[in-house]
Amino acid sequence: MNRPIIGLSSCGKRLDEELFKSYISSGITHMEISEGKAACEAMDFDRIAELAKNSEVILWSFHLPFAPFSEIDISNPDLAGATVDYYLGLIKKATAIGIEKFIVHPSGEPISPEDRPLRLACAKEHLALLAQKAAELGAVICVEDLPRTCLGNCSAEMLELLSAHSALRSCFDTNHMLSEDLVGYANAVGDKIVTLHVSDYDFVNERHWLPGEGDVDWKELYAAIKATGYSGPWLYELGFECPATILRDRALTCADFARNANEIFEGKDLTVIARRKPNLGMWE
Repeated sequence: MNRPIIGLSSCGKRLDEELFKSYISSGITHMEISEGKAACEAMDFDRIAELAKNSEVILWSFHLPFAPFSEIDISNPDLAGATVDYYLGLIKKATAIGIEKFIVHPSGEPISPEDRPLRLACAKEHLALLAQKAAELGAVICVEDLPRTCLGNCSAEMLELLSAHSALRSCFDTNHMLSEDLVGYANAVGDKIVTLHVSDYDFVNERHWLPGEGDVDWKELYAAIKATGYSGPWLYELGFECPATILRDRALTCADFARNANEIFEGKDLTVIARRKPNLGMWE
């Protein structure tokens, strides 16, 4: 790919005029809409479309809600049918304002080894149904790799999930892989990757840190992603506020994301404003 455009998820950010303007003024052109279930149900899609048009931000993708898992889970036989119907309702509203890519978690967790075959089969069946119905609306379902015991926690299982329907594609989250090398994962899933969730981590658990704050080799990973033929935005998925797992003296800004992306694209050392917490365990 040529030098990528830069994108940023709305997760944890207020969807207002100030946010859209701060994207464009910093050189961030693409947005993923990512909100919880309640916020999605109250969302004014027409207002978001107006803000995007006025600011010239491109609404690239929409992260379908994935919690609470007692209500939404495409791998749970008791919830999967209703989950597909719920997702299709949101997809109809979002495609109406021009969004084409929809991120879906293939499961909740925990999943025991004994339950995994059933959950995998259920997820495949309902991902195929969702992909078909979404395609009729001009939408693409992008299955996200997940950590720990979730489905899609390695390239082999992701490819198994994607095999359910020819229209399925993948969202590569760069801080979710705990059982496989990131470069190996990118090489294996290859051109099925059509969108990204960029963030850093310590290989212990997902952290959603800014690249440079964790242990990912970004020169190596960026080269691997380019080698897949990826042509979408370099899209970050983390909030402005500091998470409990790391120390920063201030909140991040859109300018921080733009600078970080350009440093990665140019192969420069990454500017780091955070300090790692000593003795950080699996959970904070």
